[in-house]
Amino acid sequence: MLDQFPAIFAATPDDAGKRLDQFLAAKITDVSRARVQQLIEQHQVLVNDAEAKPSLRLRGNETIRLLGPPQHEPLRAIPEDIPLDIIYEDADFAIINKPAGMMVHAGAGATEDERNRGTLVNALLHRFKTLSEVGGGLRPGIVHRLDRETSGLIVVAKNDEMHRKLAAQFARRQVKKTYVALVHGALKAEHGTIKATISRDTVRRTRMTTRRSGGREAITHYQVRRRIHSPYGKFTLLEVKIDTGRTHQIRVHLSSLGHPVVGDVLYGAPREIKPLEASNDRGEAPRNLESLSLPRNFLHAAALELHHPRSGAVVFHSAPLPAELDAFLARL
Repeated sequence: MLDQFPAIFAATPDDAGKRLDQFLAAKITDVSRARVQQLIEQHQVLVNDAEAKPSLRLRGNETIRLLGPPQHEPLRAIPEDIPLDIIYEDADFAIINKPAGMMVHAGAGATEDERNRGTLVNALLHRFKTLSEVGGGLRPGIVHRLDRETSGLIVVAKNDEMHRKLAAQFARRQVKKTYVALVHGALKAEHGTIKATISRDTVRRTRMTTRRSGGREAITHYQVRRRIHSPYGKFTLLEVKIDTGRTHQIRVHLSSLGHPVVGDVLYGAPREIKPLEASNDRGEAPRNLESLSLPRNFLHAAALELHHPRSGAVVFHSAPLPAELDAFLARL
């Protein structure tokens, strides 16, 4: 692809009869004919200093100028009628209880097809009509994020002023976020703090890691809520608070201790949890126990506290564990 503009090409007698788009597609490497047509339609191509159509037939003596690369129309999310669990709402922002399995917003490479549907943003646009535009057309209103398979509370800004003020609170670590997580195994300490930098895994790009140097600072605090000794082994229910909001932070930090979040196969949790061969001191095998599986992460953003950007008043809200997590605990 050309990286310098304008670029100039000269048609020769050998090019006589060729279409303009065909000629340019042959001259510019790694660029499709459709992309060349886009250039022409966006008036980025001049033939003898005049605009032309892609179908123009060359005579073989023209000067063709490329003025710049094609300009993509900004992608925008599409409103969809998807139910929302609204915990709090006023004229400035809202707090939503996001279900597991829902992406917060489409990825940067998304198009206006199924990859850009079913997200929290799609639902928000249908419900609120207008949201802040600080994050761009694919992320209106989104001040912070939750992983797709993490449920719980997320703040949404309705206008740009509130977005910037809320984002500033997150940046200054003034927003208090509390999560509930169930992890495999028994943590030794009743409470602790994990300070380990986080960076992208160079081998598995969908993962983050604490094992590389030069990552971003990340701080996670945990407190044991309950220790579970079950026929399926030992588990620990934790209350987790974070000072930073790095990608997959809680998941990768707890996994780094050897205690992955239940259901989080990306960071080492088993897909299937089998009953132990013996569940009591007499060595008796458990009866009628089936293997367990959780199709999501046992991680829930349970509480959120911030200061209202307009009034300064403390805003605190919480959301109980979703039914599927309660049911999993009961089975465990």
